[in-house]
Formats: sequence, structure tokens, C-alpha cells
Amino acid sequence: MRRRRFISGLAGAGAGLGLASAGVGPAAAASGRDGGAPREWEAVTAPEAAPAAQLLDVAAAGPGLAWAVGEEGRYGSVRGTALALVWDGTAWQRTDPGFGGHLGSVAAASEGRAWAVGTDTSGTDRLLAWDGPTWREADFPGRGAPGTSLAAVTTGPRGHVWVSGRNSDGAVLLHGHRDKWTWLEAPPATTTIPPYGIHRAPCGDIWVYGSELVARWDGAAWTTLPAPGGIRAGFTGLLPVARDDVWMTGYDYGVGGPPGKPPGVRLLHGDGTGWEYVTAPFGVGVLTGIVGDARGRPDRISGWDFWDQTRAHYLRWDGSAWVSERGPVATTPVVMHSLATVPGSDGYWAVGSTATMPSTSAQPRIER
Repeated sequence: MRRRRFISGLAGAGAGLGLASAGVGPAAAASGRDGGAPREWEAVTAPEAAPAAQLLDVAAAGPGLAWAVGEEGRYGSVRGTALALVWDGTAWQRTDPGFGGHLGSVAAASEGRAWAVGTDTSGTDRLLAWDGPTWREADFPGRGAPGTSLAAVTTGPRGHVWVSGRNSDGAVLLHGHRDKWTWLEAPPATTTIPPYGIHRAPCGDIWVYGSELVARWDGAAWTTLPAPGGIRAGFTGLLPVARDDVWMTGYDYGVGGPPGKPPGVRLLHGDGTGWEYVTAPFGVGVLTGIVGDARGRPDRISGWDFWDQTRAHYLRWDGSAWVSERGPVATTPVVMHSLATVPGSDGYWAVGSTATMPSTSAQPRIER
């Protein structure tokens, strides 16, 4: 199950719907952080797409270059066509990934390059590299083989790339460098659901996470953390400030409830041995992603507020707590699926859709 999608099961709602040292503990680290300044969010024109379109992820190399990926032309649960946009410093332009299906994750790399992963309509996972003007496909071990899947991508210095997913041997992390790709050893924990998220910490640790697994690869060995748990829960973002100071965002549907019951917000803070729930400024909806500042400290969270659907609900870390920050009011639902910082500036990109279901009214939504 991919971690980012149209939000389903919400009938009757609205339109029907990307370090401190390891010895610093959560309380000590939090007390030393400065809060980010409030900001005015604005909508940015997105290219027109086929009906039932959504942007699922965004990444930026700098103020003049960014990428957004998703899908368009989806019909119910049937995938449509992969959608990819590039920001040239002035406007967002369409690019052609060249296959039916979707792209679910994108990461900026060095020297204006980027990587993206997705799945085509045959169920084969795709790994794409941006080489300047176009996307080109990259091969990887196990491509198209039963038991192999790719979920999300992140990058590091000197051309290193990591992809979360799974292969038939139980490995959950694929590493690439200079066109050589290797599945790393499997973590000691066993899981039937592969991790769908990935994050590279400033110290170089690679974190993978999902509903059944949170694990850290330090370049030599795995450390597995307790799974956050939850009832029909999903996790959309992870921010490791330090190895004992970790934030996670997501949602939880809980037990029972009528058809169309909306999810509840999940915001978790971990110390490396367990998780505690943190009360968010709103409780019904989804937190869809989290980013840190230039020093790796908590900064912003994107979200969808069930009770106020015509504007995005962002959270800002003020140095001691998460506080509300709102996007511009729209005439449609606003569902932001992903949030990214813009290197070399104090800006952000947020992307999503104008509907919570893959209806004909759904079009890409972009804010900054």
C-alpha cells in the first residue's frame, strides 16, 4: 500500500470526496530549538491535467528548479498515467515520464538531477532519473520479478541514492551509486508489509518506515525501533532530529464507525525506545508530511483538516509546540499530499489535489 493517495472512505464530506548529536534526548533537543517565522502561503498555477489528477510528492534543488510527481486520469482504483512536472524558476511545466501508472516519490540530487519511483499499469515498479531535459529509466536488481517493489526514494551527497521497498529476499533498502545498484542486507525484524517511506538524516543515517517497521541503517548495520502501531493506521512522514528524537506523522481510522468515517490525526514523538502521542492543533484529518529546517530541527508539517477542507492546514514548530498555519482559501477541497523545503531559500513547496477522491473534478494543487 502506498503511503500517499487520494483520501478514500469519506463519503458526504466536501466534494465527495519529501542533527543534534545522538546523545541529546527529546526534551533537551526541543528546548534548544528556535521556532520558524509565520508565513503567508499562496497558490501557484499548476498545468492542466486529465481528470482525476493528483500530485503525490515534491522535491526542490533550489529556488529555480523543483519536481512534482503523481498521476492523472485515474478511474476508481484503476491507475491512469504517470504525471510529472518541473519548475524552471518561473512556472511549472509538464514533462513526460512515458508510461501509464503513477509516480509516488521524487528526490532532488546534486547538480540539478533528480530520481523518482512509481509503478506502471502492469504492476512493474519503475525507477527514473532526471538528466536535464527528460526522465530516463534506470535498471535495478529484481526489476519486474515477483516480490520486488519500490516505494520511495531519497538522495545523498556524491551521487548516492537510496530506495525503500522490498525484494524476494526480504531486503527493504536499495542503494545506488554510479549506476551500480545493490539491495542491502535485510533488517532483523520481519514484516509482511514493506516500508513505504524513507528519509536520510543529516548525519547520514537512512531511515525506512511503514505501518509495521521503523528501522535505521547507519551504513554498516540496522537498528530496529518499535513499530508505532495503531488501528488502520498509516504513516506519511518521519523526521529524525537525533537517534533518540524522532517525529512521525500520519493518520488512524480507529475501531468501527459508520461508513465514510474520517481518519484521526496522528502525531508521534519517539525517543528511540518507544513513542508518545502528541496533540496536534486539529484532530480529524491527516498529517501528510514533515520537514526539518537547515539544521535538521522540526519545522513544518502539511495536513488535511476534515472540518475546514477548503484550505491546507500546515503546522509550524514555534520552539516548544506545533501551532497552526493556514493556506489560502480555495473554492475546492484542498488536499496537500507532500511538503518540501527549498534549498538556498526560506521557502517551501506543497503539492496535492483539489479533491479527496479520484473524481473528474480532481486537479493538481500547488502552494508555496
